[in-house]
Amino acid sequence: MERGPWPRAMAARWLLLLLLGPALQVHAQLDSSDFISIDCGLPETSTGFTDNVTKLSYVPDTGFTDAGTNHNISAEYVTASLPMNWHTLRSFSGDRDARSCYTVGDLVSDLKYLIRAMFMYGNYDNLNRLPIFDLYLGVNYWQTVNISATDEMMIYEIISIISDGHVQVCLVDTGSGTPFISSLDLRPLKNNLYPQSDESQGLVLSDRRNFGASDSVIVRYPDDPYDRIWMPLLSKTAEWSVISTDNIVENRSNSFEAPSAVMQTAVMPTDPSSAFGFIWNAQPSAKNHMPGYVCMVYLAELQHLPRNTVRQFNIYLNGELGYSGGYTPSYLFTDVIYSDKPFYSSHPYNISMNATKTSTLPPIMNAAEIFSVVSTTGTATIAQEVAAITAVRDTYKVKKNWMGDPCAPKKYAWDGLRCKYFESSPPSVTGLNLSSSGLSGNVSFSFANLKGLQYLDLSSNNLTGSIPEILSQLSLLTLLDFTGNQLSGSIPSELLKRTRDDSLIIKYDNNPNLCTNRDSCQPAQKNSRSMVAVYVVGTVVAVLLIVLLLVLLLFLRRRMHGTTSNIITMGNKAIIAPSHAQSSSGHSSLRLDNRRFTYNELETITNSFQRVIGRGGFGKVYHGFLQDGTQVAVKLRSESSDQGVQEFLAEAQTLAKIHHKNLVSLIGYCKEREYMALVYEYMPEGALHQHLGGSTNNGKTLTWRQRLRIALESAQGLEYLHKGCNPPLIHRDVKTSNILLNANLEAKIADFGLLKAFNRGNDTHVSTARVVGTYGYLAPEYLATFQLTNKSDVFSFGVVLLEIVTGQPHILNGPEPTSIVQWVRQRLAHGNIEAVVDSRMRGDHDINSVWKVADTALKCTTQAPEQRPTMTDLVAQLQECLELEVARGYTNAGFYTTRNGDDMSTNVSQRTFEIDHLGRVPTMSTGPALR
Repeated sequence: MERGPWPRAMAARWLLLLLLGPALQVHAQLDSSDFISIDCGLPETSTGFTDNVTKLSYVPDTGFTDAGTNHNISAEYVTASLPMNWHTLRSFSGDRDARSCYTVGDLVSDLKYLIRAMFMYGNYDNLNRLPIFDLYLGVNYWQTVNISATDEMMIYEIISIISDGHVQVCLVDTGSGTPFISSLDLRPLKNNLYPQSDESQGLVLSDRRNFGASDSVIVRYPDDPYDRIWMPLLSKTAEWSVISTDNIVENRSNSFEAPSAVMQTAVMPTDPSSAFGFIWNAQPSAKNHMPGYVCMVYLAELQHLPRNTVRQFNIYLNGELGYSGGYTPSYLFTDVIYSDKPFYSSHPYNISMNATKTSTLPPIMNAAEIFSVVSTTGTATIAQEVAAITAVRDTYKVKKNWMGDPCAPKKYAWDGLRCKYFESSPPSVTGLNLSSSGLSGNVSFSFANLKGLQYLDLSSNNLTGSIPEILSQLSLLTLLDFTGNQLSGSIPSELLKRTRDDSLIIKYDNNPNLCTNRDSCQPAQKNSRSMVAVYVVGTVVAVLLIVLLLVLLLFLRRRMHGTTSNIITMGNKAIIAPSHAQSSSGHSSLRLDNRRFTYNELETITNSFQRVIGRGGFGKVYHGFLQDGTQVAVKLRSESSDQGVQEFLAEAQTLAKIHHKNLVSLIGYCKEREYMALVYEYMPEGALHQHLGGSTNNGKTLTWRQRLRIALESAQGLEYLHKGCNPPLIHRDVKTSNILLNANLEAKIADFGLLKAFNRGNDTHVSTARVVGTYGYLAPEYLATFQLTNKSDVFSFGVVLLEIVTGQPHILNGPEPTSIVQWVRQRLAHGNIEAVVDSRMRGDHDINSVWKVADTALKCTTQAPEQRPTMTDLVAQLQECLELEVARGYTNAGFYTTRNGDDMSTNVSQRTFEIDHLGRVPTMSTGPALR
């Protein structure tokens, strides 16, 4: 059971996990062989070591990075109890803004990982200069490392989803000292753990505390199967009591698991009337001025209470009641009170608890975790280009700052690269200057995989061999410079051909063995036998070309008479099958069951095409009436339309045979001489974008419930195309102007001229000759590769959902046009849904359903198609959102939206823990003990 959102102004919800059913046993350990533990700075010849306490194996960092130098901390800081992974480090001296990275591969794609970086300066350089530098996870800012004491052992953790099987941890020199690192750990987590961490955001650990533990006890692996580090806080004092048990405390949550060793202790105030809790301060940085925080409080009763005693308390955040009605912890079972969205404050955060009037015992608290939230939506360079440029680097052993992502962040792009940046798709390498870089050997074929390359400068090196013909496949290439090398052979004919039409400039001076005139590069002597063979082969080729030409002419002739596709229905499935649709007179004819109109009939229906109700790439759409009074929409193809006969045939034949309540119905068609038209059912409320943009005649704003219903019905129509048709159909132009509304505001998908069949056999995608659709709605992989899947429609639908939530257009006008995806991600990174929700709804919406729709939309618009949900998933999620909105205003299953219960008395004394940043491990004379 979940309880109580905080008041909306807190921009976060607090939930209580009191799950019914059997408890989750946590005694079994994870396989530690999946752990990656890197001791930075170990010599290359070292084989690593096994930690004495955790029994985890550490390996040297050779192979994870090729930059930096190894060092030992000063001997005065090495003690017998100091774990070995703190003894050495690797430092990275360089210029300001230089980026040095560790690359860790062989990870599980799309799995959540805990990544931990540890630092101890230990005056390794005998300079006593404490550095400050930035830490990045891939292209995303993680945290600023601020070393404030020579002997300080600092820990930085982030929980994030790793999408592509490898991760880069990068240290950036900010001009305040030399970056270094002592060790690097990666621990796999179950994906259902820490649900606040998703594809769009990671959790940066601020603190993780074990209340009531002895000062010398630090809990980690194997007691914690995920090797989280739980620091102790507060031994027994006059103001606090510690309670403990030797019994196992079990978890009941699938989303949060605390080890029994942590939950076996708790603290409570000695004065039962005292409120108590903990406070922490925000930790802003130059790159995150107002970080948002999420918090988990772990609670379990450790005492078997007599019948006449009650432990019940209320829980507050900064004085606002979070959990109402009085909470009673469960005996030997862990409950978790947590925030599912980040909250923001410029003042200290205060979690406090006080006993209710009926309670005879004070509150207790076992453990807590606090995380700040960071965005992980930074866009990495196109994966194919990363692989290509990395292969170039490894082939030639390039001595530049070529670490991390080649193009992102923009400030840290690799030397010699020019990149092009897009609003909603990955950056691409457009220029590469490797002049005078000491390159030797052949010209790498990997250059040909940089598909966006416009110039390539390989001059003044020692390259040998021939120029690869595969470089002619770089269609955007305008400059190719090979000056001053040792190339041989001839320039490929396709490249020479492009120089003749002035689409490519090739520079090749000072290559003494390179032949630049292809005709004169052929061997001069040929014997008579070889010449006869040439004549015979030439004659055969000529005959084959003539036959091929005749076949091609026949094919074109048949195409001119029209080849169409029939759509045959079987049950509720639609099967597209090719057939030659020709009448006896030889003219193409649509074999449709729908009514066929003449052009004169269309003139009568539309009153000579008097009233225009829409425009599109096909032409204008006119309002009309049939003889029985039925209103229709007539879509007439214009002579200047970019959409031709094929699009018309596709839309007509598709709509003739597929039927769904959320697809616009085709009533009839016209194909008479040059006139082509489709006659649809009339949708009197027009297109969705008109309502969202406020351009409807009534000027009314759609309510949140209406928007949710429209989103759900649109998703159902697209789900039918993806799942209810065989083969599945991809719409390719999903947008708010193609979602039409009838008189009851019921939504129907329209405009099927770009429909594409998909998934014949085992195909993973369908390729197209060109990109069609509407900019701002197009999936990035379709733009980059021309390859379509049904996830391309999902991306477009995600943009539609964002328009529904915000009321903003898909491209926001400004000094620089911004995609709605980028605009929303930037604002939700601060956790404030009110900053994006359409203000015209005047707050009349269930905030939880708005959050869910926004989160769902951002998942739809992730870069990787495989990470997007299916339309079936979206239908289910939108149905849940609609149910939340319908139930709004009522108390339902323990959810409360208003403040109730006992107020916190202002004259009650409060005992408070002040929590510092966990990154600072206390320095002890005996070293940190592990439990």
